[in-house]
Amino acid sequence: MSRSRSFGLVFLLAWGLAGCQATATTPPLPPLPEWQSPEGREHAELGQIRETASGKLLTPEQLVERLAEASRVLVGEQHDNPDHHALQLWLLKALAQQRAQGSLLLEMLEPVQQVKVDAVRQQQPLPDDLAAAIDWRQGWDWKFYAPLLREAFARGYPVLAANLDRDEMKTIYRTRPELTGPRSTAPAVRDALLEEVRAGHCGMLPEAQLPAMLAVQQQRDRRMAQRLLQAPAPAMLLAGGQHVRKDVGVPLHLADLGAESGNAVLMLAQVGDEVGAQEADYVWFTAALPKRDYCADLK
Repeated sequence: MSRSRSFGLVFLLAWGLAGCQATATTPPLPPLPEWQSPEGREHAELGQIRETASGKLLTPEQLVERLAEASRVLVGEQHDNPDHHALQLWLLKALAQQRAQGSLLLEMLEPVQQVKVDAVRQQQPLPDDLAAAIDWRQGWDWKFYAPLLREAFARGYPVLAANLDRDEMKTIYRTRPELTGPRSTAPAVRDALLEEVRAGHCGMLPEAQLPAMLAVQQQRDRRMAQRLLQAPAPAMLLAGGQHVRKDVGVPLHLADLGAESGNAVLMLAQVGDEVGAQEADYVWFTAALPKRDYCADLK
């Protein structure tokens, strides 16, 4: 046998043994869920995970390794896309293999629900009607969030409300309290959010109401930032994509509260959506729902 061939065999054997040892000490990631949304199955971006700053494509393993290093992980969803919720559950399980999860925060939970949520967390087995036990709000489709909450409760994670109560929103709408912090109050940020509020209401909202709606939106983002800073770390926030955007949402409020570093933003996006480095650190492209004209429905 030649020396070069012998060296090659020794290298392959050593590499194989190292691989076996790594596999023995590092459990494999959970299997990825199958796509549920009907459109975009043939799209070139489907399933791609991109680091937005570099444009580099990542494997699920590489994404999990990066997110595991952050004190706060912010995950943006499209509320009605089942694939986004399936990936959130996958992330919760995958990150648990890298480090202990400190807490899980949800935009979908309000402070008035926290007492019931805490009580359920102490119950094993969990109540059969978990939605009723935590007074789940009908505005959020329970079938999307039930598996995630059951997983979090089963693992004993603190599950925390990240939103405002409805009465708080009404008060903010009436009084429009002053928001402090140079990043979240920058004119460009406020202008962009005003346009989002206008478009989100299909141009049907009287202009005089826009500042009050903007105040509610920004106070919701400020509350999410505050709750993230108060939560046991590492913390994960699940919220609508608009809330977690780095250019207009919760990350700006974290920076205004002195926590500009230690955050990682993952945007779950449907194939064909545009997500840049100014909005998120990472984007994961999923299958898509059929396009729907919500404004036509409203009108």
